[in-house]
Amino acid sequence: MTNRKMFFTMLWGAVFRRRSRAMMAVIASLVGAATLFCLASVCVAVPQQMNEEMRAYGANLIVTPASATGKSQGIDTATVRNVTALIGAGHSVKSAAYRYESVRINSAPYTIAGVDVKAVRALNRHWNVTGDWPGSGNVMVGRDVADALGVKVGSRVTIGYRAADASASASSSASAKSDSDESTETAESSAQGTQSTQTTQGEQTTQATENGRVSSDIMDNNGTEFRIAGIVDTGGNEDSIIYATTADVSKLAGHERGADVVEYSVNAMGDELNAIVNRINKNTNTAVKAQTVTKITSSDTRIIAMLQTLFWIVSLVVLVLTLVGVGTTISSIVSQRRNEIGLRKALGADSRAIGVEFYVESGIYGLIGGLLGTAIGYVLARVLCATVFGRAIGFDWLLGDGSLLLSVAIAVIASIPPVRRATRIDPAIVLREE
Repeated sequence: MTNRKMFFTMLWGAVFRRRSRAMMAVIASLVGAATLFCLASVCVAVPQQMNEEMRAYGANLIVTPASATGKSQGIDTATVRNVTALIGAGHSVKSAAYRYESVRINSAPYTIAGVDVKAVRALNRHWNVTGDWPGSGNVMVGRDVADALGVKVGSRVTIGYRAADASASASSSASAKSDSDESTETAESSAQGTQSTQTTQGEQTTQATENGRVSSDIMDNNGTEFRIAGIVDTGGNEDSIIYATTADVSKLAGHERGADVVEYSVNAMGDELNAIVNRINKNTNTAVKAQTVTKITSSDTRIIAMLQTLFWIVSLVVLVLTLVGVGTTISSIVSQRRNEIGLRKALGADSRAIGVEFYVESGIYGLIGGLLGTAIGYVLARVLCATVFGRAIGFDWLLGDGSLLLSVAIAVIASIPPVRRATRIDPAIVLREE
């Protein structure tokens, strides 16, 4: 019998003659591999899944005109297409354009947004709408507007547009939709205050006189009658805006122009999203300015960072427990085979050969446990993702290979202390005990 055949014969006997001990080592590796693979699969899938889930809560990137001239003219359709193509290179993207105008209802100033209803509805699935979305001759008002006017779904309001109010609407309303790095609410409040101030100043400088007296234009309630189709309640700045179709806003204003703000929901986050913003801002041909919506992107980053931190903590605990479990089992096996090891050394076996046998035996336990644990971990990861996110995840072969290698490595590393003790057994002492 050759040395190699003898080696595998002894290895086979060592594994299957002590099935209970071998089973304990396999189970220790299995539990570690299953837990680590499940956590790693979820950790890899969570950022993507979380990003997709967060996209239901609105845009994470907005685009506005870069110059004063652009603000008065808005972002034309061709520019919107170019920017969308630039953002959508390698990413899934949803977009919605908003045209803002200052209007009057019962002589009080309000902001109306002309929108593509289908695009806005797809982008803002979290909006709580009572009634219907706007349509031809129908508007949707924010909760704050509805409360201020004392209206409900089905009521009719007369909306008036005056050129004197238009000078302030584009820039201030665009600012109201953007989030500064310091605070979204601060930016929105400041923008609304600016809009009111600018509108008042516009009225003061453009009011006509009649018979040497200031006209009562502020009390002019003429306009176009609209039916309130729905009321939107988001708890945000949207509650103070009136929404209508782009065609109705153009008809009300008497002219067409581009959008003041284009919102994008991009399937990207962190540095990848910032790279898209920088690419747009460096492109002088588009004449637009892009920025991230801070409250959305920061929430993404914070939640994912917390989950990844939790993953590393749990993974470290699992690794330690797996090392302890496999190491304890191998120590028990070595103790049981103490006499055998002494006899083999007395017959001429060197310490290196004995150590290799134990390391290979530990590696086999780790391989079997890793295979079973990876399969179980994948099933657990699928169930977890299906339960939490409502989506299935595929098997990551690279992660699977890493799980197997890690299981084998942990089993071998855990066996080093007991194997070193085994190779130091003095055969004379063992034989004397016999």
